[in-house]
Amino acid sequence: MNWRRYFWPVIGIAAVVFSLWLLLHELRGISLDDVWAGIIAIPARGWVLAALSSVIAYASLAGYDHIALLHIGKKVSWLFVTFCSFTTYALSHNIGGSVFSGAVIRYRAYGTKGLTGQDVGILVAICWITFVLSTLFVSSIVLLLEPEVIDRFSGTPHHKLSQAAGLAMLLVVAAYVFGSWLHLRPLRIGSFQLHYPALPIVARQLQVGPIELLAAAAIIFFALPATGNPGYFIVLGVFLVSFSIAQISHAPGGLGVFEVVFLAGLSHMDQVGVLAALLVFRLFYLIIPLLIALGVVLYFERSQFSRSES
Repeated sequence: MNWRRYFWPVIGIAAVVFSLWLLLHELRGISLDDVWAGIIAIPARGWVLAALSSVIAYASLAGYDHIALLHIGKKVSWLFVTFCSFTTYALSHNIGGSVFSGAVIRYRAYGTKGLTGQDVGILVAICWITFVLSTLFVSSIVLLLEPEVIDRFSGTPHHKLSQAAGLAMLLVVAAYVFGSWLHLRPLRIGSFQLHYPALPIVARQLQVGPIELLAAAAIIFFALPATGNPGYFIVLGVFLVSFSIAQISHAPGGLGVFEVVFLAGLSHMDQVGVLAALLVFRLFYLIIPLLIALGVVLYFERSQFSRSES
């Protein structure tokens, strides 16, 4: 039905509008000069480490596609896969609805390498599973080591509940690994079949995925001011909550949603310094990759047009 086509985009836009309203309310009294001063206050070392973290994050994201291709047994040039993965995530992170937008971009790219629609569907599914599995795994570790991270959003201590949630997440990850060891039957949806990843694939998922999340959170951590900084694991926990809610909201680039939740998680810190760090994150994780990705897309489409003409 037509309304279904517009449902999630409308939800995403509504989330952006509402979050921006909350953000403006939260940051009232803070001028652009204050924000600029916060950005200038970030030391050169913070900029370099934040930039390096973004490179590691996107290199890890490329590993998602490599793992998925290994699972389906398709061989594609390492360089092509890396550029395709980088472009996919750089665009989908900004567009929103990363699973669906990423599927379209991958189908266009991998179709030129002989992959079928079903192959791309399995590839997207494995990449999504890798992200969810990694988020659960890293979140479980954070909740078990730093259960007070949830208190930053609830306002009241829930340490036992946080640790129980962390243990539950870890059990889900363990069940996934155990399912691989059991060689469970493939999931069938009509003609679509999704085979359970083998243990070597699962091991790669639990290595590459967490590195991406750790590096993405490190972009913000290195850009945060030292005063009042709660430490990397707390920043990581706040990042996981903020990023997950931003993804669920379907807001393009998580605009506004990510900032509102993150500022709430670090409300004890200087809000100007936190906002400056979030702008650095958007610069290195979203804006610069988007500009590079657009160049890659233009080059790819031009090369495909030249081939069709010849």
